[in-house]
Amino acid sequence: MTRTFYREFAALPPPLILALLYALLILLGAALLLLPVAHTVPVTWSDALFTSTSAVTVTGLVVLDTGQDLTVFGQAVLAFLIQMGGLGLMTFAVLILGALGLPVGITGHQYLREDLNQTSMHQLRALVSTILKVVLLCEGIGALLLLMVFAPDLGPAKGLWTAVFHSISAFNNAGFSTFADGLVSYATDPVVNVVIPALFIVGGIGYVVLHDVFSKQSWRKFSLHSKLMLIGTAILIQWSVGMFALLEWSNPETLGQLDSAGARLVVSWFQGVTTRTAGFNTTDIGALHESTSMMFISLMLIGGGPTSTAGGIKVTTFIVMMIATVAFFRRQQQLHAFGRSIALDQVLKVMALTAISVILVFVGVFLIVASHEGHFLDVSFEVASAFGTVGLSRGFTGELSDFGRAVIMAIMFIGRVGPLTLGFFLATRTAPRLRYPEGQVYLG
Repeated sequence: MTRTFYREFAALPPPLILALLYALLILLGAALLLLPVAHTVPVTWSDALFTSTSAVTVTGLVVLDTGQDLTVFGQAVLAFLIQMGGLGLMTFAVLILGALGLPVGITGHQYLREDLNQTSMHQLRALVSTILKVVLLCEGIGALLLLMVFAPDLGPAKGLWTAVFHSISAFNNAGFSTFADGLVSYATDPVVNVVIPALFIVGGIGYVVLHDVFSKQSWRKFSLHSKLMLIGTAILIQWSVGMFALLEWSNPETLGQLDSAGARLVVSWFQGVTTRTAGFNTTDIGALHESTSMMFISLMLIGGGPTSTAGGIKVTTFIVMMIATVAFFRRQQQLHAFGRSIALDQVLKVMALTAISVILVFVGVFLIVASHEGHFLDVSFEVASAFGTVGLSRGFTGELSDFGRAVIMAIMFIGRVGPLTLGFFLATRTAPRLRYPEGQVYLG
């Protein structure tokens, strides 16, 4: 019977198997968080399941105070879930098998390809090796640097754990913090404002880009994907930081309460770059102007890079969508960038991903608005944050009912596993037996 179950399980499509594995990890995490040794206050199954889902999907939305309501054991469970969710289950499995000298196999490579969002099995091992080096290097250096900030305030032991926890959370773009107010107390600290953003920018830009940077070390040799990601990320960072400073400069509850222009620019830098992926905060998110919140929603929906720890529709998806729009108005028959063409199937994939994402967010907002009393902007912000696995909130998370939590958990899960996983079951590549004459459809 066990062999029959294994055969049936192995015969399932790779995206479905990965989704099931992530779901099992969430259930395991929730069970561990329910243990008496994991918490200092009464924790319900709903609390544990929501927290575990938020950790595995590296989102950061919380219904528990991580620093006060969870013990060190509970925080360690959370860090483990964040690392597994951010690194990717199949990536982690391949690293373990490689360390033990065991073969991965064709099936394992297929699952790994799906987990890393790759269209080819070529150089998967090299990519996994790059991931391991980047994770160990970045999280280790990040923890050591943050230790210099937290140890004087919290003591050596607690400072070390706090530094390690925040380094893992930052690199994996999770946004979890052991401080009740996030990183507001360190809003102008130079080390925090350099190390934390550096960690989540590297973690959110994508392992494929990092592999190109480390192995090719020449802009001309970079892949089209890497060029689009680097250019797109640079533009989005400048836009988000500049617009945040412009919109919030005189807000007395955010930047306006800071004495100097330098301090306001520092907070603008941190809050601008954290919005698309990480979810940390050095100011009160609930006090933002509505215009700023709308801008944040758009950035959270875009997200970070493919094969990274970030969510959203991804930067490359947004860029290809913009290129296709420009090509349409120019009446161009082919899309191209940096001397390379973009295939039609990639454009169709972008359209499918964007359509599924918009529908998912719209349905999520509708369900929560229909079942909760709350400001529409707060609800929209919460849903966008869940879909982009960002973790920023205008304070609405604590007002969610059990039904609302279920909706947000589903959106976080789909946002992490990927909307196109749903489309996998709707699209089967088969050669058409018939060709039909073209028909006219009036659009726009």
